[in-house]
Amino acid sequence: MTDSAIKVSDNVVAVAPTLEDESGFSYQLKRFTIGLLKSFWATFRKMPISIKVATVWLLAISFGALFASWLPIQDPVCQLNLPLPCTGGNLAAKWEGPSTSNFLGTDTLSRDTFSRIVFGAQVSLGVVVGAVGIGMTIGGISGALVGFVRGKTESVVMSIIDIILAFPPLVLLLALASSVENRTIWFVAGIIGVLSIPQYTRVARANALAVSRREFVMAAEAMGTKRSTILFKEVLPNVLPILVAYAMVVAARVIVVEGALAFLNLSVPLPKPSWGSMINESRADIKQTLLPTLWPSLALIFTVLSLNMVGDWLQRRGAGRSAAL
Repeated sequence: MTDSAIKVSDNVVAVAPTLEDESGFSYQLKRFTIGLLKSFWATFRKMPISIKVATVWLLAISFGALFASWLPIQDPVCQLNLPLPCTGGNLAAKWEGPSTSNFLGTDTLSRDTFSRIVFGAQVSLGVVVGAVGIGMTIGGISGALVGFVRGKTESVVMSIIDIILAFPPLVLLLALASSVENRTIWFVAGIIGVLSIPQYTRVARANALAVSRREFVMAAEAMGTKRSTILFKEVLPNVLPILVAYAMVVAARVIVVEGALAFLNLSVPLPKPSWGSMINESRADIKQTLLPTLWPSLALIFTVLSLNMVGDWLQRRGAGRSAAL
């Protein structure tokens, strides 16, 4: 028995957790989650009302993308008079306006527009998570490393970055995307993520150079602390908030790039919906009805605007903290 038993009365025994329980993974995960939620709520309360609205929109889009398969909405690929196993209600006619059964109406193939926007968010946000994760992890660590270590390492890494930047990124992106037929979300995210590594490296290096001149870093070096310890405990934690703020702005660009690729049929292939492909499919019928083009365009605009607003606010907040150090 790992728990310590404390006798309260003759018939009642209370079990008190020991230090062994508090060191368990489940306890630490719960403590980390609660701390993260408290930190988010404290930050959310300090946001201006416009940033709060943008944050709520991003949370709603993320929730819809994560739980789209479990939400009570219609199948995004079911069409009228097409023998497919459809779920979520009866199919309506094409170009139907908003109604109780079709919240945002239907497109030219009678598919529910609202469900296609929700499922399309999976593609956009999946590409964002993959691309930002690759770019920020590789570019952030390499940039912080060369900004702190300097010397020959910095010269070699930055020369490689300059060579990568010499290639036109848009042309390279279109060439790589068009060379593969069965494109997946992670393939598109990988291409965009690799092409964004130089930007993250430059941002991380510039901020690491500034942090490495701070008094607490020089004090750690004077005490004989290992340089790897200084890098991961002193430099990276101070560079990370700036990288996160920059990643929010980059995420907005990634969504636009993915939407452009989908518009050109170079993203995730049909019939999987994405916002760019929805705009492309409905533009031919724009004279008959504007709604199938309007709704995915608004979703794209609001998401990009929200990411830019939150990113700019985080950058201003991070700049104020850096000045106070």
